[in-house]
Amino acid sequence: MSGDIILETRELTREFKGFVAVNKVNLRVQRGSIHALIGPNGAGKTTCFNLLTKFLAPTSGQILFDGHDITPEPPAHVARRGVIRSFQISAVFPHLSVLENVRVALQRTRGASFDFWRSERTLDALNDRAIELLAAVDLDKYAAIPAVELSYGRKRALEIATTLAMDPKLMLLDEPTQGMGLEDVDRIRQLIKKVSADRTILMVEHNMSVVASIADTITVLQRGATLAEGPYEQVSKNLAVIEAYMGSANTELQGAH
Repeated sequence: MSGDIILETRELTREFKGFVAVNKVNLRVQRGSIHALIGPNGAGKTTCFNLLTKFLAPTSGQILFDGHDITPEPPAHVARRGVIRSFQISAVFPHLSVLENVRVALQRTRGASFDFWRSERTLDALNDRAIELLAAVDLDKYAAIPAVELSYGRKRALEIATTLAMDPKLMLLDEPTQGMGLEDVDRIRQLIKKVSADRTILMVEHNMSVVASIADTITVLQRGATLAEGPYEQVSKNLAVIEAYMGSANTELQGAH
């Protein structure tokens, strides 16, 4: 496997009682890139994410991360290698403060159980790093407020901060802008671009304007198989991709610049 490829799948397949949800997918994610996984509903994107994070076991095929075959490994081992799925693994507690949420995530990197019994002074040692992470997602001025009081978009930003606290080598973002208004979408788009500076991001995203503006490489899935792959300019003109999206989705695909 090339040293520039951080994640590779080989003929990755998952069947459910005869239904093939992911069909011989060969994915290669370049280190330091933003790689988007797109496709119509039912294309197999979420199943693919579940396979990569080991919440599902593949029926056949291999997953290699950082040169290691992680196919047989359980989810916790894969997470410790640095494959962190945001918005699922991130530790966000609504009634803890924004700072406390990030501090809880920082405790996980110690490899021990949560230090809920420790004194506040002991945990204060994590505050500087927690504030750094909050500043990275423009939430440092909200550090003292309960997470439940954040707007939807800022809650998503907090989830990115807690994911960053896990020191990921590969961040898997699952629909990071889903359900957001334009202002929040733009905020999260900028955050993803910002935090990608020294890490690799693989994202499932329906918003084509987000994908078009920040993804280096796009893989299009249809019926569980790879339909096309390449930069947005190339993929958006692929006739098979246009046909797969059809109608309004096709218009969105073509107009996302």
